[in-house]
Amino acid sequence: MSTPTDRQYASSHEWIKEDGDVSVVGITDFAQDQLGDVVYVELPEVGRVVSAGETVAVVESVKTASDIYAPASGEITEVNDALSASPEKINEGALDGGWLFKMRVDTLSSELMDAASYEAANG
Repeated sequence: MSTPTDRQYASSHEWIKEDGDVSVVGITDFAQDQLGDVVYVELPEVGRVVSAGETVAVVESVKTASDIYAPASGEITEVNDALSASPEKINEGALDGGWLFKMRVDTLSSELMDAASYEAANG
């Protein structure tokens, strides 16, 4: 499994990557592997203001449903609408095309880890 070094990771298996004035958020390769085949994604509303650690989305697989937590405080600016029709994009590319939402970050969670720390915690 891949853990790119260009982003930060939450212990709850979300990643956040800065992309200009917004940040992209998704779930880790480890998380999508543990979930199995993703069949449904409930995304947050654009414009919603969230706090770090708040439940913002839900990913459902054939095995279970999993809450997705905000890795930062800020405003949701965009969601990956392609996931509504093709939730399997998360399994196909959790670290790129399977991103969940973008947000304008006010404050990152103080509990985020770099790639090496995330791998050590989930090895």
